[in-house]
Amino acid sequence: MASGRHRTGAAPRTTAGPISDSKAEAIAELMLEVAQCFFRIRAVGQKTGLITSWGGGAFGFMRSLALLGPLTVPQIALMRPTSRQRMQRLADELAAEGLVEFIDNPKHRRSKLAQLTRKGEARYSELNARLLEIASTMGGALSEADVRKTTASVRQLSDDMKVRSDRLS
Repeated sequence: MASGRHRTGAAPRTTAGPISDSKAEAIAELMLEVAQCFFRIRAVGQKTGLITSWGGGAFGFMRSLALLGPLTVPQIALMRPTSRQRMQRLADELAAEGLVEFIDNPKHRRSKLAQLTRKGEARYSELNARLLEIASTMGGALSEADVRKTTASVRQLSDDMKVRSDRLS
């Protein structure tokens, strides 16, 4: 049952209604909890240095390059709910810090590939280790299976939201 501070505004149930209404309320409550969790994650990230003066996007940008290898800025922008121009500014800021470099793209003359420099790989490893250190102190009452199932559920809802957002564009 939802707590008072997280109710979605639906009237209290007095009789059993359609399952879809109950499921919709549960999904809405999950969406609100995820949003609240995001703001708490951001606050911890700012206090621990995971979110820098560039914002949280720097870690995500570097993570994409660390996991997927060299990518174009438009490819990275497509992975996020942001503009190519915002990702280009972030890439340029990371390059100015010596964390990212641009290399020739054999598939496209004008669209360079961004890749982590050695300094960028080291910074990403440091930030990722800090994130894992924080994560290792959380969720003690949850099993790994519970966490993975929740991750899959949130990912599915995120994908559904992206489809809805794309239809509205």
